[in-house]
Amino acid sequence: MSQRDRPLLAWVFPGFGVGGAQVRFASLANHLGDACHHVVISLNGDTACREKLDAGLDVRFPDAGHARGAALRAVATARAVLAAERPDCVVTSNWGALEWALGARLAGLRHVHAEDGFGPEERSTQIRRRVLARRLVLRGSEVVLPSLNLRRLAERVWRLSPRKLHHIPNGIDLTRFRAARPMALPPGEGPVLGTIAALRPEKNIARLLRATAALDPAQRPRLVIVGDGPERAGLQTLAHTLGIAERTHFAGHSTEPDRWLASFDAFALSSDTEQMPLSLLEAMASGLPALCTDVGDVRAMVAAQNTPFVTAVDDGAFAQGLRALLGSDLRTIGAANRAKAAAEYGEAAMFGRWAEVLDVKRHGSALA
Repeated sequence: MSQRDRPLLAWVFPGFGVGGAQVRFASLANHLGDACHHVVISLNGDTACREKLDAGLDVRFPDAGHARGAALRAVATARAVLAAERPDCVVTSNWGALEWALGARLAGLRHVHAEDGFGPEERSTQIRRRVLARRLVLRGSEVVLPSLNLRRLAERVWRLSPRKLHHIPNGIDLTRFRAARPMALPPGEGPVLGTIAALRPEKNIARLLRATAALDPAQRPRLVIVGDGPERAGLQTLAHTLGIAERTHFAGHSTEPDRWLASFDAFALSSDTEQMPLSLLEAMASGLPALCTDVGDVRAMVAAQNTPFVTAVDDGAFAQGLRALLGSDLRTIGAANRAKAAAEYGEAAMFGRWAEVLDVKRHGSALA
């Protein structure tokens, strides 16, 4: 099949490091296979998530000059690059790519915008200039939103047309997390509480460390923190300061989240802001109970048996939730989460909805 027989999709990310939106794209691109071909533009030059793309997949990473400077210059660069590529559809991701959304519109290209959530600066309220920018730039575009919370926001605050909004919940490969081989952990006693996250401020791993330290020493779980990022050194220092360094293992970045989850007894999500976190879906599919902050759609995502352990976005409440979770029947709660993940969060439905929005089938491509 020649490239002319297939649609060209251009994907624009603020960065193509390993994160929820980037991993979702990789899964979708792998699923679409040769039904289309892609260009991926990483505005900060990071392309670490390439590791998750199948070998032989038709994906290019053109150099866009990493243009994230002045807005007008970024829009001009976006328009020029996209006009040269002439994709059938441009898909922009989150606030950091909004100039490219405008560039796509100015180049006369079909545009889809995916919004997955916000940084810590917008965790409690929307920044007015960003609201106005989204309201203006995204008017007329198709907008994909993984959470009901975001869909309500897009309709009521950004005032986008409901006809243009697509609620597509995240989905995962359930089979991958059902029988993964556990990672070997450092020796120790007690249950293993783990998290998988980029070590950035909005993930607030410090809250998890403080909650663990607040427990009586005999009750403290072993902590496993999988992920890397700018917060790592500070978090390691905090673990020492809190006296829990010996019970805390910083595993760094990993391409095998399924194996790490298989080694946990419970999962923790301590974020200040999320919408529909993939890491939580993966933990549920792995049969884990989860201690979570009440952000985005998290409370609706977990099984009813797990909702008592969805806490306020507050250190004290999170610590109380941890104490209660460790005293509960972890296996029963985990089994309920696994059942809900199997019933509602498989990736097939997500792939189908994305293919419809991208209009891949209209170009004559047969999808698996």
